Amino acid sequence: MTTIDLDATKFDAEKLFQRKRLIGFGIPAVIAVYFVYIFFAFDLPGLAGRANMENAVTLASDSWSHKVHVTRDNRSGEITYAVEGERKGRYPDGQRPDWVTGDDAIIIDLGREHIVRYLPDNRTEIEIPGFQLIEVQAEGRTVTTNLPDDLPDWISASDRRVGITTPEGRITLTGARTEVFNYFPGWELFWFTLDSPYYGQSLATILFGDQIDPARSNITGAVSDWWNNAMWRHKDVAWAIGETILMAFLGTMGAAIIALPLGFLAAKRFSPFMLVRAATRRLFDFVRGVDALIWTVVLARAFGPGPLTGALAILITDTGTFGKIFSEALENVDQKQIEGVASTGAKPLQRYRFGVIPQIVPVLLAQILYFLESNTRSATIIGAITGGGIGLMLTQAIQTQKDWEEVAYYIVLIIAMVMFMDWFSGWLRGKLIGRKD
Repeated sequence: MTTIDLDATKFDAEKLFQRKRLIGFGIPAVIAVYFVYIFFAFDLPGLAGRANMENAVTLASDSWSHKVHVTRDNRSGEITYAVEGERKGRYPDGQRPDWVTGDDAIIIDLGREHIVRYLPDNRTEIEIPGFQLIEVQAEGRTVTTNLPDDLPDWISASDRRVGITTPEGRITLTGARTEVFNYFPGWELFWFTLDSPYYGQSLATILFGDQIDPARSNITGAVSDWWNNAMWRHKDVAWAIGETILMAFLGTMGAAIIALPLGFLAAKRFSPFMLVRAATRRLFDFVRGVDALIWTVVLARAFGPGPLTGALAILITDTGTFGKIFSEALENVDQKQIEGVASTGAKPLQRYRFGVIPQIVPVLLAQILYFLESNTRSATIIGAITGGGIGLMLTQAIQTQKDWEEVAYYIVLIIAMVMFMDWFSGWLRGKLIGRKD
């Protein structure tokens, strides 16, 4: 009998060790197979082959720098100078950058002996150290050059377009126009545009110097010109951030107001009818089972784009989440406190008000404030779909494929907004609920 028991114990131990060995080898094997699947399913070799690091470097540099365009219209012969090539950033008549000289022949000094000359009759000469003098002639829709057949990687050329990229700047030449891009660090025209009398003035001059604009005081005029900056649109950005925060606030608070009474219907201790509880819980599952982005698309078809649509999408999704959280909190309230309130002769609604609500207030406030912070981030993405808030401006800046410094500006503002909401929700939570030392 004892021998049989020992054999059985040994057999069980061997099975246990075998199971442990299978788990020890099986889990890494499954993970390895999963990574192999990812390698082929996402076409990582093809992705690496299609990657263009030059575009990535250009995008990164555009996010912290700006470029000044010197453009010649080959049809009219007009030459314009503009920051980022925008009409709002164009130099006034009679003004141009100090690195551009000449009259009949426009000489553009990009630095380090990189010289571009706009010559009469739509001719262009480009001097690049260590390379031959490049001569380009624009004729109708075509361009002819003296470039050799074997071109370096930094030059692309056809009979319709020539592109030259150097560390000092870029040059593009087509039959319609010739354009030079000269890069400089910083966000140019962030404070004032070129047509503002305060452009180029120091802060000390604006605050303590003589009056610059006869019609306005320095501080009033400077604040007005900065606020109405046509390039960076500070006024529109501030309004968009306000819309994003309002979208998150309305959606979160509206969901909390709706979810609280529904939470009582879903809690077993306060809703004796199983059919009502089941129906309410399935309603919570339905509205929170569909992501807010999906609700945004559905509601946009019904109500049209706008911040209200985004707020409703957040409200619907969070109603289901809050309802589940509130109902679970109601299930765990202390019955003794309710009985104490009932002993005073309180009616059912008064029992809920003074015996139940005070117990779940910390949970309610903590969750509401957390979701308010989280929904501030969500409202950015939702705004890009519904056409409201800072998300829309970010999407528009990305779609232009040229204003990457504005993209960086909006991203910085979004991060600052989320950090502020994080601090504010924590501060408010501490004031309303209290902090533990």
